[in-house]
Amino acid sequence: MSDEARLQRLEDIEAIRRLLVAYGKHLDRRDFAAYAALFARDGVWDGGFGAGTGPAEIQAMMEKMIGGRANDDPQRNYHLMSSFDIEVDGDMGQAWSRWTFVSLDAENRPRVHHAGRYDDELAREDGAWKFKRRKVSGDLPGQPPPSGPLDPA
Repeated sequence: MSDEARLQRLEDIEAIRRLLVAYGKHLDRRDFAAYAALFARDGVWDGGFGAGTGPAEIQAMMEKMIGGRANDDPQRNYHLMSSFDIEVDGDMGQAWSRWTFVSLDAENRPRVHHAGRYDDELAREDGAWKFKRRKVSGDLPGQPPPSGPLDPA
């Protein structure tokens, strides 16, 4: 592999890592317009409370299931994103990562509410990396996968 190809691969991996982080940031801020813009025109979000195709449908689904409005105020819940494993092949990519949904209990103590993994197919669209398909799975031992509006992953 040439130096130029290796550099491009590293730049693509970093751009995808930033996409994965932006997903969690926009989700926790409830900025569903910015969140949905991370998906390709025909991108799919597939998780515990359904599936949506394309940014407009994904945004509407999140607004309906989660609600709230975009803000920078501290939330009573948030996601931890980790364990990024990213592969790139030209304008297509794949990623695997973990998520942990933390919320406050009745005594205002943080607790792990749900956890799971993302299996992603990615595509470069108009020069930017986007989610082509994001499959959300819950796999916290002893817990059912997320299925309601309070645990969106």
